[in-house]
Amino acid sequence: MRIGIGYDVHPFEKGRPLMLGGVHIEGEDGLSGHSDGDALLHAITDAILGASGLGDIGQHFPSDDPTYSGADSLELLRRVGALVKEVGYSVENVDAAVIAEHPRLQPFVERMRLRIASALGISEGQVSVKATTQDGLGAVGRGEGIAAMAVALIK
Repeated sequence: MRIGIGYDVHPFEKGRPLMLGGVHIEGEDGLSGHSDGDALLHAITDAILGASGLGDIGQHFPSDDPTYSGADSLELLRRVGALVKEVGYSVENVDAAVIAEHPRLQPFVERMRLRIASALGISEGQVSVKATTQDGLGAVGRGEGIAAMAVALIK
């Protein structure tokens, strides 16, 4: 068994769609980033890569590579899930938290869990997604962006 952690944070960017956990959240400004800016999926991807000793998301999908401009982070997670299987590991569970003052994310959590589980080829019961706030502290607490952290267990 191996454990990895991941963390990501992105500021809001007007005019971009908000993608979190592979779910489009209508009516909200999106997150800046080279790909679709999905901070939750980026944190999960880094946790899985870290657990498997395969580096980080930036090594596999560099932000200076135009191939990944606007990339679907759910597809990047799928690719990492397949890579981890190729080297002999299976994802046993993912536990993640999204930190955001807005929007309220609870209505989207179940869809996020389903999308993440599907991308990794695991059951929804092996994926936990929680939402919390920063209680007004720091940049995320002032509503300037969204952060996410994740832990992955692989076997």
